[in-house]
Amino acid sequence: MANLIKLPNVSGYLIVGLLLGPSFFNFVGSGTAKSLEIISELALAFIAFSIGSEFVLKDMKRYGKSIFIITFAEVMGAIIVVFSVMYFIFHKDFAFSIVIASMSAATAPAATLLVIRQYRANGQLTRTILPVVALDDAFGIMAFGIAISLAKMSISGVKPSFSSLLFDPLVEIAGSLAVGLAIGLILTMVLKKLKSHDDLQVVSLVAIGLGVGASNLLGLSPLLTNMMIGATLVNLLHKPDRAFKSINNFVSSFYVLFFTLAGATLNLSILKTIGLIGVAYVFSRALGKYLGSLVGSLSVKAEKSVTKYLGLALLPQGGVSIGLSVLVRQQLPEYATAITTIIMFSIVIFETTGPIFSKLAIQKAGEINGLDAYRNEQTLAEETDIDDVYCTYIHEGSES
Repeated sequence: MANLIKLPNVSGYLIVGLLLGPSFFNFVGSGTAKSLEIISELALAFIAFSIGSEFVLKDMKRYGKSIFIITFAEVMGAIIVVFSVMYFIFHKDFAFSIVIASMSAATAPAATLLVIRQYRANGQLTRTILPVVALDDAFGIMAFGIAISLAKMSISGVKPSFSSLLFDPLVEIAGSLAVGLAIGLILTMVLKKLKSHDDLQVVSLVAIGLGVGASNLLGLSPLLTNMMIGATLVNLLHKPDRAFKSINNFVSSFYVLFFTLAGATLNLSILKTIGLIGVAYVFSRALGKYLGSLVGSLSVKAEKSVTKYLGLALLPQGGVSIGLSVLVRQQLPEYATAITTIIMFSIVIFETTGPIFSKLAIQKAGEINGLDAYRNEQTLAEETDIDDVYCTYIHEGSES
């Protein structure tokens, strides 16, 4: 049905979930959704593992600095615009404004990745989106850690230590990457000895599961851990595509369940209580993301397609923001209700419209079905090389 009206599949899954949830028929209640959270956690881990495959070192050496600058700019763009709107226009106190602004930074990679896969997109914009979305979460976690410390300082009047302000989020990021690297190295050594597709699949799934379990046990980020596992694999394994394809062939049903459950957890009743401030948050986050990515792209002289359309592909918001809402409830309970309501409203809007904007971005950039065109070019280039070698051989043979 989504295809009939030219929507991405992800939008269809979310809308069906919305119909099944408490907003309409209530077939999937909050208790049921909570008991199935393991599916969402695994789906996010699979997505993070796939995104890790985009961090090829030789490509990162070429684009790394640009990607870093663009990501930093779009994260800061969202934080600055949202903070300014909340603090200067709505006159909210500093703690509320800085925390909710920091939560605007994270982008949900799942929807964007599936849209890119569905439309077999490839090109400069597509190759920029995936590493930016991946780095975006690392910057978002760090920004939130700093914002929470600043918020506590403003409320209590007690100056936080430098370590709690900077090193706590750094420890989470560094720890996640270290655990991912360790699992990735072991996985690489094991996969080198395996030939069977089934064996590759099972061992890779076990590694991803270990990444999730170890991260939860140590209070780290499963998203960053599994991203690092994927990045380690793609750089050290001779033919990493076999491992990634074995996972991709397995996880399609998880993605369908993940987005349907995500839709089922959205409750439209919050629209009644959200007010103007929720609408302002949605527009200011979108504007900040767009302006930030525009400034970042211009500063590194990125391709025209990246400069014009990257901001549209960075709008989806989901899992990371929900996780940060839980931390707000634990550490700043006085702001939890207001912040969680606004964030959930934002997720309702961006989860349903974000995939549409992602599709629009890659469509405007002319990268839909770009993967097929790229593979055709590669095949043609290989055939041309063979012809050149053959002609040279014949020419040299005739001379001799």
